[in-house]
Amino acid sequence: MTLLAGFETRMIEANGVDVFCRIGGLAEDGSTGGKPALLLIHGYPQTGEMWHTIADRFTDTHVVIVPDLRGYGRSATPETDDAHSPYSFREMAADLVAVLASLGFSTFTVFGHDRGARVTHRMCLDHPEVIQKAAVLDIIPTLTLYQSADQAVATAYYHWYFFIQKAPYPETLIGADPKFFLESKFGGLGGSTQFFDPAAMQDYIDCFTPAVIHGSCEDYRAGATIDLDHDRADLDRRITCPLLVLWGAKGPMGRNYDVLQTWRERADDVRGHSVEAGHYLVEENPEPSYAALAAFLHA
Repeated sequence: MTLLAGFETRMIEANGVDVFCRIGGLAEDGSTGGKPALLLIHGYPQTGEMWHTIADRFTDTHVVIVPDLRGYGRSATPETDDAHSPYSFREMAADLVAVLASLGFSTFTVFGHDRGARVTHRMCLDHPEVIQKAAVLDIIPTLTLYQSADQAVATAYYHWYFFIQKAPYPETLIGADPKFFLESKFGGLGGSTQFFDPAAMQDYIDCFTPAVIHGSCEDYRAGATIDLDHDRADLDRRITCPLLVLWGAKGPMGRNYDVLQTWRERADDVRGHSVEAGHYLVEENPEPSYAALAAFLHA
């Protein structure tokens, strides 16, 4: 069951893990019908359901694949290691490249929000041959944020520093009242929870199991360790495909950074603008979010 109209759901084994996917735009016989692929990646603390406001609008021209990242939603939550490598953006990107390959796509366009945008960034560096275009929503590069965060940024993104504490400290505190934590986190970054579809919010809450709480903390632990190692090693590498950057005008990224400039330091072909929204721009203000993404996709 999914809020994404006309989408089917599948569990796809890829890169050694099971990835839960919603797929729309297939022909009646289940084939791709010659359409290109569009991958939509969610962020924390959500699932692929976050794209329900706009995903079906792309299915006339594209096969649209909307996964849950490993560690999130209904996808696998693999065992971790001391380096947190199973939850690195590199592994998450490899998962999704393998998912698309299993569906017959050797190239595709990818749009990512929040943690999904960080996976998108890594995918563009590790797999440049498969990415036709990419969009990142409401982030700056991970290394840039860690190197530049001041009190205002650390206050807005306190969870970056909380989640990376040694297990099971954050998991235990979050697990004491997961619904309260999720709703507080949504309200803190978005300014409100009123714009969330109740069914989507319920999906986020239902999927926020102890395994997902741990897996998502591991995502952030990787983000503060092995992902930074990968980013430092790749400082001389740039995103070469066309890159669209969108951010919420009322969110902490837009308030604290020249978002577009941070990406011009990392990519060759960058364009973008703010959307009148907080962090969750696709759900809070879907019409301008869709318009910008569709114009970029079809350009």
